[in-house]
Amino acid sequence: MSTMLDAAAEQMMVHSDFHAAFDTCDRGLQSLSSMNSEDNRCGELKAGFCILGIQALAELNQWTRVLPWILQQYQHPETIPAKIMQMCILLYSKVGEPAAMQEAATVWLHCSSNSSASGFGTVAELHLLHVLVPLGHTDEARELIVGEVGGGAFTEDQRRTALSVVEEKEQQNGEPPPNPDTDSESSAQTEGAVVRKLEAVLTCLYRKVFVTRSGSVPLRRIFVAVVLLYLLFVRVDPALPSSFMWISKLLQVLKQMWRSTFAPQSRVVF
Repeated sequence: MSTMLDAAAEQMMVHSDFHAAFDTCDRGLQSLSSMNSEDNRCGELKAGFCILGIQALAELNQWTRVLPWILQQYQHPETIPAKIMQMCILLYSKVGEPAAMQEAATVWLHCSSNSSASGFGTVAELHLLHVLVPLGHTDEARELIVGEVGGGAFTEDQRRTALSVVEEKEQQNGEPPPNPDTDSESSAQTEGAVVRKLEAVLTCLYRKVFVTRSGSVPLRRIFVAVVLLYLLFVRVDPALPSSFMWISKLLQVLKQMWRSTFAPQSRVVF
């Protein structure tokens, strides 16, 4: 059996032959079941074959077979070793199907013989964070934390942290989802009003200062530079997408200013 376990590990790790690795694990488990032995060595070999088999099925993208295959080997969820239960919870959580482990993990945690297992607390934590909370089962999560299972699985600090996680999830569930259409429409209306106001102010300034013949050319140049610098570096952030329309409108008005004021003296073109 040890040789078969080593062969399965080599097929997976060295040759990346996941089909062969799983077949070897399956044959090894069948051989172990025919021995009808319950000693520690057989239990370790059985767990080793199951761990490699889970990894092989995951690599083959056949994760839906994992839990049924494990239950075939151990018959009942509460008899599954803690480290294998942890692997199953993490696998089904990673593929976005935490509900598949809810019943099995609940049965395992409420089995009194498992409360003394070395990985009992880890299984409870994974069940809470990767199954109950993502599914929104906050009542069951709270019961797990403050009930008999939580008393044996968590320290006082861990219970407080877990309860805060559950409360945060409850707050998220209680908040109405934002309406993206309403937000975008309101933003567009606000942006359009601001752009129109900017255009009106600049046009008014242009008419009052540049169309009239009062004022010298240097004064007009200084005014253009001040308006440009103020709007671009104080009022408008060019890195924001919402600033593009501002800058476009500003550029149109400045073109008129430039042509009216500097065209006779310069050939620079925007």
